[in-house]
This record gives sequence, C-alpha cells and structure tokens, in this order.
Amino acid sequence: MMQLLTEHLSSRRTARHTLNTADIPSKLTASRATVYLQYDEVPPHPGDCWTRFVCISDTHSHKYVVPPGDVLLHSGDLCSYGALDTLTPTMEWLMTLSHPMKIIIAGNHDLCLDEKFRKGGGYDSSFDTLPAEDIDSARALVRSEAVRAAGIHYLEHESFQFTTQSGRRWKVFGSPSAPRYAIGSFQYDRRAQAEEIYNQIPADTEILLTHTPPYMVLDRTKRGKHAGCEYLEDRLAQLSSCRLHVFGHIHEAYGAAISEEPAEKGEVDIQRVSVNAALAWGGQPVIVDIMN
Repeated sequence: MMQLLTEHLSSRRTARHTLNTADIPSKLTASRATVYLQYDEVPPHPGDCWTRFVCISDTHSHKYVVPPGDVLLHSGDLCSYGALDTLTPTMEWLMTLSHPMKIIIAGNHDLCLDEKFRKGGGYDSSFDTLPAEDIDSARALVRSEAVRAAGIHYLEHESFQFTTQSGRRWKVFGSPSAPRYAIGSFQYDRRAQAEEIYNQIPADTEILLTHTPPYMVLDRTKRGKHAGCEYLEDRLAQLSSCRLHVFGHIHEAYGAAISEEPAEKGEVDIQRVSVNAALAWGGQPVIVDIMN
C-alpha cells in the first residue's frame, strides 16, 4: 500500500550526503540577534532579556542531540517516509526534550498527517493512499494530551501565542506547505494556492515556521536551482513584525542569514533572522538568541 509513495520519497535519499561545513559560518551577530550554527559547546544563555530558540527541521525519524533553550522549533519532515510508525518515534523523542515550549509543523514527508492521503480521499488515483485509521491516529497523536503535556504544540496553517518563563509573549504562525515536488504531503501547484495559504499569516506574526524556504533565501539545491516559494517571498516583505523565520526542506541549503532594513523615522529598524534548519545532511541544531 505504501510502496509507491515511499519509493518516490526515498529516491532522493539513496545516497548519503554531507554538508560542506567550511562554507557555513559558526556565528552570526546583529544588534538584537545572535545565531550559532557550529559549536563544540553550547554557548551560555544571554539572560532574561533574550529568548533562546533552538531550530531543527527534516529530522526524518532520526534522533539528534539538541541543546537546551527556551523554545524548540521544528519545521517539518518529522517522518522518514510518511507512515504512522515513522511518526511515532519522532513524537516520543520530542517529548523527552527539555525545552518548556516546543512548536512543530509537518512537511512533505509527513503523509500520515495530510488528510489528502486518506484512502478514498481522491488524492491521485495513480498512487495508493493510507488507511483512514492511520491518518486519524497520526493527527490525534500530534494533538494528544500527552504531547501537549510535554509542551509540544502542532500547528497546521494556524497561529499560536505563548509566553516564555521570562515573561515575553510571542506570536507564531506555522504552515507545513511547500511547492509541488514529486509525491508529498501538504503541497501546492499554483500561485493562487500559495496565496490562499500564506495570506492566512497575521500581519503581527513574530515567529514564522514554514516547511518551504522563500524564494532566493537559503533555497539553492545541489543543482544550483532556487527552489523556494516566490509568493512566500512576497508575503514576507509585508510582515514587518516577523523577527524569525524557520524552515527546511532543501537539505543542502542549511544555514542562516540576518537581514536588516531601515524603518520609518522614529521606529526601530526591521531585523529578521532566516534559518534553514534541515539536519538531514549533518548540520547542527541552530541556536537563535533574540532580544525580547
């Protein structure tokens, strides 16, 4: 039943890949943000005036050593090949992590979380789909009482607000979608579909989780193509409150960038951290410290 789907998703992972870490800076700094990409020891927390976000993505049912922080952000591809039995170990692992707040989304590998893959749901008649009970179980799992008790919040085209232990309240939006590539979950084909998805992002969103990168931001494939979403790039230009955007999907484009634009007179300059946190090729969890 899952064979055709898993063959398509696994075809990109038959060869082992590793990042060229020589091209990745160990640290990025700005006036109100610090990013750590390569580290032997976890840098000290900068204090109560800052929030430490630990960013990961594309873990594909593998477990990683994750440094502590105030907030864990996971930008999708929780599963290896989309079956329920590859989601469960990931959720069990995430529940063991010490972060008081953990916010997660799905990605294109997380078939069991996408209603379109429900058997009889009319996805694509040329491909098998998943049993309805697997879809129900997966979607119940990520929103279960046990998962919530562990501080995990699953977002699917929705907003969420939380307050850190230091008292800072953050506004988050999460979306699992990405442009169509082969057979995968939560994908869209047309710009109109992307507009419908990303226009849901509230204007005052401060932390954004998407599975796809925006176009031209940490989205270059090993073949040199920019694979990010063009409409997401346009939408981000309208989100002046967004301080941190975390994504993954393009494994080889792991990294981070800090952009800063001058604000109107009398206002604070717009400073945004963008993180491709895909761990599949060997990157470390990205630590992002943001001034409250």
